[in-house]
Amino acid sequence: MKHPSVRELYHYWNAQRGLRAAPERSDIEPGAIRRALADTFILAPNIATEHAASGHSFRIAGTRLCAAFGRELRGTAFINLWDQESTRRINDLAGAVTRESVGAVAGARGCSADGEVLDFELVLLPLRHQTATDARVLGALAPQDLPYWFGMSPVGKLALGTIRYLGHEDMQHVDAAEPDQGRKPLPTGGRIRHGLIVYDGGQS
Repeated sequence: MKHPSVRELYHYWNAQRGLRAAPERSDIEPGAIRRALADTFILAPNIATEHAASGHSFRIAGTRLCAAFGRELRGTAFINLWDQESTRRINDLAGAVTRESVGAVAGARGCSADGEVLDFELVLLPLRHQTATDARVLGALAPQDLPYWFGMSPVGKLALGTIRYLGHEDMQHVDAAEPDQGRKPLPTGGRIRHGLIVYDGGQS
């Protein structure tokens, strides 16, 4: 974790959860993370229906995060920030965080309309809400730099880069930009359990 906002949020989340897999939503006090608030967000699950897929939307989004995309993000689907190649991976990532109560940190990259590149650091951390362990996600999406055009030229769709899962003795690494190193995204149907990718199945 490189960005100060990401480090502060992670250490606060870790302290608040204590011996639990994740802290309660009510345990999160904005004033305690005021230096990270501009980059911080909370995701809530969408209501899955017969005609709409489940996923997460922004319930709260920090001012700098909204400025990066040139719009208010509250109510926006989280997946809408990501390019087509990243959507499955970001869904898998959010699913692993919520189902397995494991944190994750990742790199991301976006471009302005003028082609200017901006790198971000992303952290996703599970929150309990009304006893449910897979209900909400606390996170931060922090720009690695603040160029002169930041806030004036919105960033477009983000590309997801390296992923590192947190909270397990054995951490999983994923890097779409370095396939020759044998790193692969979390496969569809896989889930993280004690640092391993687990598939449900049975014997015939």
